[in-house]
Amino acid sequence: MNLPQYLAPGEFIDSSDPDVRAFAQETTAGAPDDVARAVQLYYAVRDAIPYDPYYAGEARSYFRASDCLRAQRGFCIPKAALLAAAARSLGIPARVGYADVRNHLSSKKLLELLGGDLFIWHGYTELHLDGRWVKATPAFNLSLCQRFAVRPLEFDGRHDSLFHEFADGGRRHMEYVSQRGHFPDVPYDAILADLKKAYPRWLALVAAGRHRDFAREARPNPSD
Repeated sequence: MNLPQYLAPGEFIDSSDPDVRAFAQETTAGAPDDVARAVQLYYAVRDAIPYDPYYAGEARSYFRASDCLRAQRGFCIPKAALLAAAARSLGIPARVGYADVRNHLSSKKLLELLGGDLFIWHGYTELHLDGRWVKATPAFNLSLCQRFAVRPLEFDGRHDSLFHEFADGGRRHMEYVSQRGHFPDVPYDAILADLKKAYPRWLALVAAGRHRDFAREARPNPSD
């Protein structure tokens, strides 16, 4: 297994960035081991960086870990990159993985922009802990989950924490459609090409700067 490539800084998983390194060190101060450090990083990225699918665009900065940290918001892809970058800066091997999912609890406005509930290239992080890869998804922050009446994803550093299967009340939230695999850095060119084909209205909206407030849109839909 070639772990060194999962420790080296990348263009998007830019673990050598001073702000990323400071964030990781401050977040994990006092943690006794890598598992504890990974867990603390997970919750910091999940909750301190709100999920915002309208803070996006074609620029490479929207996909980069350090830019997500400085913006203090981002969608699933840069948030997963940030968790990976912070982990690498502490010597924890990390990479990013992706899957296409059906998301039944997104906002009505976002679903209209996307043209359906299929979310392609949904990002998560894989962390190498205690000799094995463990998956973690830091996308949806606690306050957003509460607005959607969705149980937030927890992470213990030992078991995979991927997608919400059901929301409170048994309503389905996310389901896998297909896996796209894992990568040592964000595959920006492939992702952007697919996003342009799949979601032209969404990209046009964010390119025009007409950002919406996703947190205000978030609410459970009893019909799902």
